[in-house]
Amino acid sequence: MARQAIPIGPQHPALKEPECWQLTVDGEVVVDADVRIGYNHRGVEKAAEKRTYIQNLFLIERICGICSFAHMSCYAQGIEELLGWQIPKRGEYLRMLCLEFERIHSHLLWLGVAGHEIGFDTLLHYTWRDRELIQDMLEELSGNRVNYGYNIIGGVRRDITEAMKQSFLRRIDQLEERTKYYKEVALNETTLHMRASRVGVLPKEIAKEVGGLGPTLRASGIATDVRKDDPYASYEEMEFDLCTYDSCDVFGRAVVRVLELIESYKICRQILENLPPGPVNMELPPRLKVPPGETVSRVEAPRGEDIHYYKSNGTEYPERCKFRAPTYNNIMATLIMLRGQYLADVPLIVAAIDPCFSCTDRVTIIDKNEQTVNRWSWNELRAYSAKWAFNNKDLLKARGL
Repeated sequence: MARQAIPIGPQHPALKEPECWQLTVDGEVVVDADVRIGYNHRGVEKAAEKRTYIQNLFLIERICGICSFAHMSCYAQGIEELLGWQIPKRGEYLRMLCLEFERIHSHLLWLGVAGHEIGFDTLLHYTWRDRELIQDMLEELSGNRVNYGYNIIGGVRRDITEAMKQSFLRRIDQLEERTKYYKEVALNETTLHMRASRVGVLPKEIAKEVGGLGPTLRASGIATDVRKDDPYASYEEMEFDLCTYDSCDVFGRAVVRVLELIESYKICRQILENLPPGPVNMELPPRLKVPPGETVSRVEAPRGEDIHYYKSNGTEYPERCKFRAPTYNNIMATLIMLRGQYLADVPLIVAAIDPCFSCTDRVTIIDKNEQTVNRWSWNELRAYSAKWAFNNKDLLKARGL
C-alpha cells in the first residue's frame, strides 16, 4: 500500500486547541510525523512588556488555564528575587498549598481525559467527580475556581482560618482514599493496561535528548523534578517521594500521575499541620519600581518545568519577558512517540503529554527575500494587525467578528 499523508488538526475533535500534526502512514501505521505550532499565539510576552508589574499579575496568570497558579508563582518569585525580597514564611507555605491543589486538580482532570480517550468513561466520571472536591477547596482558598488571583508580589492575597484548615484536611483524607482506588486501576485493571501499554514509547535516552519534562520524562525512568532539584518556596522542608516509572509509554505516564497525587496529599498535609504563624504577604508600594537586573525563575507545574526570564530596568515596566511552558518541550517528544504506532492511538499519545497549546505557541517573523528573522516592536505588531484586519474585513464580517 502506498504511503499517505494525513493531517490531524488544526481543527480536530480530539484537540481542544488548534494544532496540526502531519502524519505519514503506511496502512494503519504511522511511519513519520511532523508538527506545526503557532495557531493559538496570543502575544503575551510582548503584552507583558507594556504593562506594569502589578498589572502583569493578572495577565501572566492567563498564560494557561490549568497551570495558572504555577505561572503566577514563577512570575512572583522572579520579581521578588529582582527586588531582593524574602516573603513571609506563612505566605510561602500557602503558595505551596495552592500549587499542590492545582497539581491535584490537573492530574485528576488528566486521568479523566485519558479514560475518555480509551473509552473508559467510568474513570472519567469518577475522577471528575472527585476533582470537584479540590475545585471547591481552591475556591475557598482563593475565591476562584480557575484563575485564582491568589498570588501577589510579596506573598499571597489572603490567609486561611482554623476551620478552613480542618475542612481541607478532611477532604484531603477523602481524596487520598479515593486515589487508592485509582492506583489499583492504574496498576491492575486490564482495560487501561492493555490499551496503554507499549503505546507512545519514549525510550529513556531519547527522552533526555528531546528535553522531555514532568510526568512525560519521569515515566521514562528519569528522576527529575524542580521541587527536588532546585527547591523553591519551602519545598526543601517537605518530605515526599519523586515518582518515576520505567515503562516509557502511556501506561507509565498514567501511573506516574496517580503516584504523584498521593505525594501531593502528603505535602498538603505537612503544609496544613505545620503552617507557620505570622503575615501572609508584604505591603506593596502604590507604584512598584524594580531595580535593573535579570533573573530566571523555575517552578514544577503539573505538566513539568515552567521557566520564566525577566529583565528589569528600574521602571514600573519589565524590559523583557520570556516564558517557556513544558508542552513546548514535550510536543517534540510526541514526534518520537507517534512513529511506529497505530493511527487510532494518535489521540491518546498526544493526550498523554497533557498538552496546552495556548502557553506553547510562538510566532517568528521571517523575511523570505532577505532570509532574516526579525523581532517586531509593539508599534510594528499593532500596525501589522490593523493592516491585516483592514485587508480581511470581508472575511471578519462573514465570521461575525
